[in-house]
Amino acid sequence: MSTKIAKCVIIGSGPAGYSAAIYAARADLNPIIYTGLEPGGQLTKTTIIDNYPGYPTGITGFELMENFKKQAERFGTIIIHDKISKVFISKSGIHTIQFSDKTLQSKGLIIATGAYSKYLGLKNEKRLLGYGVSTCATCDGFFYKEKYVAVIGGGDTAIEEAIYLSKICKHIYIFVRKNILKASKVMQHNVSYIKNISILFNHELKDILGEKEVNGIKVINKENGMEKIFDVKGIFIAIGHSPNTQLFKGQLKMDENNYIITEKGTTQTNKPGVFAAGDVQDPRYRQAITSAGTGCMAALDLEKYLNSHS
Repeated sequence: MSTKIAKCVIIGSGPAGYSAAIYAARADLNPIIYTGLEPGGQLTKTTIIDNYPGYPTGITGFELMENFKKQAERFGTIIIHDKISKVFISKSGIHTIQFSDKTLQSKGLIIATGAYSKYLGLKNEKRLLGYGVSTCATCDGFFYKEKYVAVIGGGDTAIEEAIYLSKICKHIYIFVRKNILKASKVMQHNVSYIKNISILFNHELKDILGEKEVNGIKVINKENGMEKIFDVKGIFIAIGHSPNTQLFKGQLKMDENNYIITEKGTTQTNKPGVFAAGDVQDPRYRQAITSAGTGCMAALDLEKYLNSHS
């Protein structure tokens, strides 16, 4: 593996990575996929997924990603459960990947390392993830139909989540640590007309209550120091996302939030033979199905690139 130059190396094993692997394998590109330390990506932490087509009764995130993996293996994808330590992206089109004590070179590189949600760091936050705690209203809002829920955050993401939930839930509390919203003026204007949304400024979440699932939250009013318990069944953490792009900083063009920039309508980065798919280049949608779609695009883009450089 250290002397032969591969055609396709995929870094990341979420919907984007495995979709890329499936398409690349079927195109005889003999893909090698590195799963990282979290095989299957963030989706494996999701309990029930109801909005992925083809599963009318829903499916767990773990099961869905296991299906992706099995399908990729069926077509001959080499899956390596290891973490990449360094990547050297070359202008010449031969890229070097280091993992453990080994080195691999490849003409094609698909980056599908995803993004991670930012959390508050509360004791019960991760424990109740998927059991009342969520970072995606589009993914999980349906489970809280006609219930009281909370959204944490004051930026565009938080307001977008609250507006989406307002069509499903009975009432939404938005808790903002400061006395102003960071959201754009148009988003502030839009949310101000929705009757089942309450915005509480200078309020900070102190604790998430519940043993097996969320049954309330403890919030402190920073103006007077008083604590209050809100009877909510769902809490949506909306304080932002960060892409997993540390390996590629200084080598690929990124936006101000470190998302990889791709050419419009493609997955092509600013370096030859390097493509980006999924949440690592998508700060807007962040859905399993859109990630899978861009994974397909990356494999097709890579196949076309290799054919034109053979």
